Amino acid sequence: MDLILKNGKIYKTDKNNNVVEALAIKDGKIYRTGSNEEIISLKDKDSKIIDLKGKTVLPGFNDSHMHLVNYGYSLRQADLIGTSSIKDLNERMLNYINKENIEEGKWVRGRGWNHDYFLDGKNFPSKYDLDKVSKSHPLIATRTCGHVAVVNSKALDLMGIGKGYPQIEGGQIDLDEKGEPTGVFRENALSEIYKNIPSPNVDEIKDMMRAAIYEMNKFGLTSVGTDDFQALPDNDYEKILRAYKELKEENELNIRIYEQCLIPDIKEYKEFIEKGYVTGSGDEFLKIGPLKLLLDGSLGARTAALNEPYEDDPDNTGITTATQDELDQIVKIANENDCQVAIHGIGDKAIDMALLSIKRAVDKDYRDNHRHGIVHSQITNQKIFEEFKKLNAIAYIQPIFLDYDWSMVADRIGKKREGTSYNWKTMIDMGIHCSMGSDSPVETFNPMKGIYEAVTRKDLEGKPEGGWLPEQALTVEKAIYAYTLEGAYASFEEEIKGSIEDGKLADIVVLNKNPYKVDPDEIKDIEIDMTIVNGKIVYQSK
Repeated sequence: MDLILKNGKIYKTDKNNNVVEALAIKDGKIYRTGSNEEIISLKDKDSKIIDLKGKTVLPGFNDSHMHLVNYGYSLRQADLIGTSSIKDLNERMLNYINKENIEEGKWVRGRGWNHDYFLDGKNFPSKYDLDKVSKSHPLIATRTCGHVAVVNSKALDLMGIGKGYPQIEGGQIDLDEKGEPTGVFRENALSEIYKNIPSPNVDEIKDMMRAAIYEMNKFGLTSVGTDDFQALPDNDYEKILRAYKELKEENELNIRIYEQCLIPDIKEYKEFIEKGYVTGSGDEFLKIGPLKLLLDGSLGARTAALNEPYEDDPDNTGITTATQDELDQIVKIANENDCQVAIHGIGDKAIDMALLSIKRAVDKDYRDNHRHGIVHSQITNQKIFEEFKKLNAIAYIQPIFLDYDWSMVADRIGKKREGTSYNWKTMIDMGIHCSMGSDSPVETFNPMKGIYEAVTRKDLEGKPEGGWLPEQALTVEKAIYAYTLEGAYASFEEEIKGSIEDGKLADIVVLNKNPYKVDPDEIKDIEIDMTIVNGKIVYQSK
């Protein structure tokens, strides 16, 4: 045996959630689980034995939807998370420029602001605000959701965007009363900014990946469904895949990648398939996953597509980035080529459109096990639940979103729609597959914080008292299941990972406290003592 763990509380997360004392690992797989006596009897002279001293062991966590490269890229940008005002945002951007000694004329990026947290008003920043930071550097500050960004005047000049510039289909460039751009770009219009920003090379991308993967291992992540192809300004997916492949060849890919392939252009997607990039191609460390599509925006930015207007913006129903016909066409192509689709849908209109496209595709080319799904699935209703169930579609959910969303949902959509939204217990009770994730870098990828919010329905400050829509709280068992086996199901891999069973991949986490036994309010503070990927210890606390 390569590695033996003994004296633990090892939750197998199998059908009966059995608990055992010990396990043995050989050649990257779980060889056997059982009592201390049974497993110790398997040791040989080369076996490494770790005494867990009663600590809790779970399958490695699987974040079913995030942006690994984007997170790594954000580590090289000004951190705007938690900014309390536009002045605070500006100060952080300026401090970053000074700290990094960025030359005039070079692009400066920041990410993470949320206008709902501004204490001096809830307005988006504008070019006039960022001009106070610098008139000699082109600046871009991206909202936490990634669906809105603001640039300064220098950036607009470099981009050649001024009065009379045409609007972008499926997006918006905000204009003032004189028709001049304010610097705010939404949805598809963001591409006008990104095509002007230099992209990192493969070695730089690998550095970003290493930094991101280390942080993810630190919080117990062993697998991720990650949307990376448009994380960098040049949208060069071959460069992203090359970086992953090189890390794998160098034995530095310490996390399993299921790439959610964001390719909205039909011609480019057909070429992608012709190259052999179809769902399931690859290996247990790097695999092509679903076609990823972005259909609407975010609730916070009021770009999520709704069937009825926003409660706090009656002239606005959000933005869709494609027509129903355009969506139908590309989903049909994916389905007939045995590819999975994962469609970003936050508003009920976007979810309705996505489910209709999936239904039409599956009705034409029937597949019993398509595992198509909707990423986020936030603003829902009974009709949507029933359609999910009929189609056996996956809901990729992010409980950590409650940290911000619970306090603004009623303002955005009113009490009636609020009551049937973020209804994960209802969905799970109906038998809908719900796999958990974080959408990082939008929110933290720490699974314990996500599990805490799913179980308590509170934000990280413990609000609201008693929880938001508390009838939708999940049990710890169901939350952990959604962060392990359901994540594996979303990548067609439930037979090889997601639980601690003989023959499965040895992806394991050791916790410093037992989430099944502590007060639910303490779950968010549980830390990872050890992360094991493919039988190798990739993180160990000091």
